[in-house]
Amino acid sequence: MIQFSQVSLQRGTQFLLEQADMTIFEGQKVGLIGANGAGKSSLFALVRGLLHADTGEVILPGQRRIAFMAQEVEDVDRTALEYCLDGDDQLRVIEAKIEVAQSSGDDHAHAHWLSEYENVQGYTAQARGEMLLQGLGFKMADMSKKVADFSGGWRIRLNLARALMCPSDILLLDEPTNHLDLDAVMWLENWLRSYAGTLLLISHDRDFLDGICSHIVHLFQKKLNLYKGNYSNYERQRAEHLAQQQSMFEQQQRKRAHLQEYVDRFRYKATKAKQAQSRLKMLEKMESIGPAHIDSQFQFSIPMADKTSPQLVSLIQADLGYVLEDGTPRVQLGESNFSVRDGQRIGLLGPNGAGKSTLIKSLVEELDVLSGERVYGENTKVGYFSQHQLSALDLEASPVLHIQRITPTALEADVRKYLGGFGFNGDDALRAVKGFSGGEKARLALSLIAWRKPNLLVLDEPTNHLDLEMRQALTEALQEFEGAILVVSHDRHLLNSTVDEFFLVADHQIEAFDGDLHAYHQWLQARQQQANQAERAAGGNDVKVEKVDRKEERRKAAEQREKLRPLRKLIEKHEKTMQTAQTHLSNISEAMSDNDLYDIANKDKLQSLLADEAKWKKTLEDAEEAWFEAQDELEQAELS
Repeated sequence: MIQFSQVSLQRGTQFLLEQADMTIFEGQKVGLIGANGAGKSSLFALVRGLLHADTGEVILPGQRRIAFMAQEVEDVDRTALEYCLDGDDQLRVIEAKIEVAQSSGDDHAHAHWLSEYENVQGYTAQARGEMLLQGLGFKMADMSKKVADFSGGWRIRLNLARALMCPSDILLLDEPTNHLDLDAVMWLENWLRSYAGTLLLISHDRDFLDGICSHIVHLFQKKLNLYKGNYSNYERQRAEHLAQQQSMFEQQQRKRAHLQEYVDRFRYKATKAKQAQSRLKMLEKMESIGPAHIDSQFQFSIPMADKTSPQLVSLIQADLGYVLEDGTPRVQLGESNFSVRDGQRIGLLGPNGAGKSTLIKSLVEELDVLSGERVYGENTKVGYFSQHQLSALDLEASPVLHIQRITPTALEADVRKYLGGFGFNGDDALRAVKGFSGGEKARLALSLIAWRKPNLLVLDEPTNHLDLEMRQALTEALQEFEGAILVVSHDRHLLNSTVDEFFLVADHQIEAFDGDLHAYHQWLQARQQQANQAERAAGGNDVKVEKVDRKEERRKAAEQREKLRPLRKLIEKHEKTMQTAQTHLSNISEAMSDNDLYDIANKDKLQSLLADEAKWKKTLEDAEEAWFEAQDELEQAELS
């Protein structure tokens, strides 16, 4: 049991905790959330004994091993596998004792420490370390590489592997998914579910918290507010609490109406299609999300360019990759055909290193195509976000100055009002970027993209460093955005809420993926099993058969997609009709909210609006009926 009793903690002149109470029982998995600077990392330091409460006490059980994820790498000269195994310090102590006993010829001590080595599962340690590293995205060839050879993000993964390697009763993880891709996030979630000890987890990934946590602790107003259940349960409970506050009621209703509008076209006849059912479930979830974030400081939109093109960007028989220092081209994706049309919302999936970033960089001209063509629409205007964009910010300039450099005629008052939606309020809008955190830089980079009014958003891990409130605001802004979206993200909530289709980048190819994120997880697991079987197989024949099988699978998948293409186009046509009808109905509803419309002098205008409303309602109903029929037909075809 971990108990906080009347704990107060002061940093400088500010209290992070003030007479806070909390009890965490053995085996609970607790997600720790709160605004940046609320004191989450300080709470971890209290548990580890690195900080001491100013008043009150933190009570921990005796003789409990605490494992934590370090943020800095200690020894860069170790190999990746050695560094991971170092996490089990008891194992390392016993290994040292065995070595001393051997060198001194003390057979009795040698036998004793060999027995202890077996007790701590020393004989399986290397296999367990390799399993951890592979789960986090390292290849077998990486095991013997020096830590110094890895980039910063991969070193953080090594620290995570090291923490997981440590046998522990209490595990503290601070933002473990920040430098992971989607595959590694899914693997880590499964690993943590089976962890037998007490878990304290700081994360801004709501689906990750949902999949693991039995409790949520919200650091709010210097108190530790404990909620039973996962993150979604916390949001529902918090929403109910906020709904009881009369001052929040009108804001809450507007938020619910805004979220309702997003999925209105999917609300009827939910039993007719799985896709409609999933959208309605999303609405149910979003209705609880919205009120829970009603007091968020972030609220912004991403306006679209005034002009657009039907086809925004296309790759035609293009070889994508890099040119090595000696001038040799290294093709990662060969003879690629890929395009983004106006209004498409695409999520990119694929194993780490398969070429997702290569594809994105080729689309936005950060990389030249090695062969083939890259064609842009006449009015294509790309808004590109990646972690590299953060390093391109002028450290000496303020957010206001960054915007004014784009639009010199913009009034400072208008710019500051705009930046307020991204959390840069008051003097924050005039601060130099050099003092910003990673999350603040990411928010500024997103604000610059939105200011330029793109019609194609290309986003490479946009949620890194963003807290839960900003992630929710970004998700809502992307839902409203009328242009095209292409996104790579390990944030499953963002993907589920903002994209309509997935493409898979794997085995040097780009293909449409007919499935959701759950299906992608199953695909990953099957792929890993195949890889393990191939690795165990003796000789090369089995590997060749596997390659032939994969080629045949891709051929069959291509045939199936071609067969279903007309149905998908028909569904897309009905969706556009529903969107058009819903837009007209929204405009009519807004016009009819004018009280003057019901004066006798405006009788003809009112009748015209009522007639238009009836017409567009009929159009919407017909399109929805046709959509459901086409969706049913598509599902039957997919099963056949």
